[in-house]
Amino acid sequence: MDTRSVQKLGLMLGLALAGLMVPAGALFAQENEGAAGAAGLMAALAGMLIFFFIFALVMYVYMALALQTIAKKTNTENAWLAWIPIINIILMLNIAKKPLWWLILFLIPLVNIVIAIIVWMAIAEARKKPNWWGILIIVPFVNIIVPGYLAWAD
Repeated sequence: MDTRSVQKLGLMLGLALAGLMVPAGALFAQENEGAAGAAGLMAALAGMLIFFFIFALVMYVYMALALQTIAKKTNTENAWLAWIPIINIILMLNIAKKPLWWLILFLIPLVNIVIAIIVWMAIAEARKKPNWWGILIIVPFVNIIVPGYLAWAD
């Protein structure tokens, strides 16, 4: 494989990862200069980076709003702590009525999964919902719904 073929393959993979399905024949049908292929690859990677940044920002705002709403509905002080990374764990512990030293347990890999489940179960109970909603926090895609349900469901 020559350099142009490798660049075209990289561009095709980058576009496919970005969700832009481009037929492989369209990329290989024309001969691009090396710089043009690299520029296309960089554009695809930049597009993916922008997409993931926007997605992460939207998820951060959603989770902070949900946690702040849960704190207000449970009459927990300092609901604004939901907006500060890592410190928002202290707010979660306050809502769940767990000791603050559990923050250390959130920083230990694998242990943090178990502690997160326990804390979210206690948050669900604080919102007068079934505690099994806390277990759903480990299920992919469902874990996006759980904070919203606990925050905005009556």
